[in-house]
Amino acid sequence: MSSRMTMIPVAALFDKYADLYAEKYMDVTLYADDLDFFCAELPPDAAVLELACGPGNLTKYILDKRPDARLLATDLAPNMLELAQKYNPTAEIMVLDCRDFVGLHRTFNGIVCGFALPYLDREAAIQLITDAGACLESGGLLYLSTMEDDYNKSGVETSSRGDQLYMYYHEAGYLTATLTAQQFEIVHLQRKTYTGAKGTEVTDLVVIARKK
Repeated sequence: MSSRMTMIPVAALFDKYADLYAEKYMDVTLYADDLDFFCAELPPDAAVLELACGPGNLTKYILDKRPDARLLATDLAPNMLELAQKYNPTAEIMVLDCRDFVGLHRTFNGIVCGFALPYLDREAAIQLITDAGACLESGGLLYLSTMEDDYNKSGVETSSRGDQLYMYYHEAGYLTATLTAQQFEIVHLQRKTYTGAKGTEVTDLVVIARKK
């Protein structure tokens, strides 16, 4: 199943549950150390692109830390963008597929992609990293977070509300190999392990890389 076939219903699902998603995920304390590292490494008045921003949870954290940043927050779900604008009135907001940002014809000092990869297959994830390399200034930072597990475990999962969606798990090996091949230096890598909603262990992977 291609990423494009799964992305459209996922965007519609996020649009439907935007308010509930915001209630659950606006607190990003678990990733504070990763986000602090990213924010500290940005230059003054940095141009930052956020892909799949959702309700603007990471957006808000970044702008609270770095109000000087010129942040463009993008997503496919209009209701998510409405919330993102509400919580981040100084951010530029745009409807955009996270696989199409090269079409902006803009360059950035930082690109943030927080948990969009679980809805992209391996090929699309690798292409996103490649595209980020083309859109970042020299020394620019790429922030990636995703659920880490064997890619072969990817498949259809059912949410607590009975909605089905295709979830992709990604492996640090090919993500970091792609970053290295695209002339990135890995400057920060952390794993966060916790018990998920179904009582199983979940590992989140956070990688920050700098374009050489």
